Formats: sequence, C-alpha cells, structure tokens
Amino acid sequence: MTVMTTQAPKLTHAGARAVLDAAMARARELAVPQGAAVLDEGGHLLACSRMDGAPLPSVRAAQDKAFTALLGLPTEGLSAAVTAVPGLNEVMAGMERITLLGDGAPLLVEGRLVGAVGVGGGTPAQDVQCAQAGCAALERARG
Repeated sequence: MTVMTTQAPKLTHAGARAVLDAAMARARELAVPQGAAVLDEGGHLLACSRMDGAPLPSVRAAQDKAFTALLGLPTEGLSAAVTAVPGLNEVMAGMERITLLGDGAPLLVEGRLVGAVGVGGGTPAQDVQCAQAGCAALERARG
C-alpha cells in the first residue's frame, strides 16, 4: 500500500515570535498600544502579546482576525466581499472565530499558507500596518 504525503513548510515558534515582534515594534513606532496573535495553519495559537494600555479584548480580537485570515486572504476588505453575496454575511456571522473586522493577514511561504497574524487595538489602518510589518518580517527571515 502506497502512502501519499507531501512536504509542506511549517511556521515554527521562532517564526511566529519574529512575526509578533515585528508587529509589536510597528505598534510602538505608531505609539498605539496593540494586541497581536500569530496562529499556525490549523488555527492554533503560537504567539500572542498585549501591550500595556491596549484594550483588554484586543488579543481575543487579534486571534479571531488571524483565524479568519486562515481563509487565505487579508481580512481587510472581506466584509465588502461577503456582503456582495446574499445570505453569506449571516452565515459568516454565525461561524465561531470568524470576524468581519479587518486587520488579519495570512502568512505564506512558497505560496503555501503556514499561519496568520491578527492585530487589534488601534484604528483599522494602524492595525493593518502592524500586521503587514509582521508578514514582512517572515519574508525577511526567509531571505
């Protein structure tokens, strides 16, 4: 019997920390207290942080944003796409851990989804900047 497998890149804890640290560094540059979370491709928490002064629910919101980004698309703009399909908004709203808030981004390596980062606590634009900084850190680390 032949077993079929594939090799796929995996996000390590060190990689997740690099993403998280870059997102938090950008938040410090913006002087905006943030919460951030990095999940693996299965939606499991690898790293999270809440800066002093960040809203208490920011980490939970960040985890949900990251989970939603595991759909493979940045969550900014997802709301518009979902509302364009009749009834999809109601379906998505009823799904646990799915949010139509922006500011989550998928983490891709060699075109494969390895995880996601979510950020919350600032304005949508600030949160997106922090999430993008995290994504860029993963790309830089890979060379």
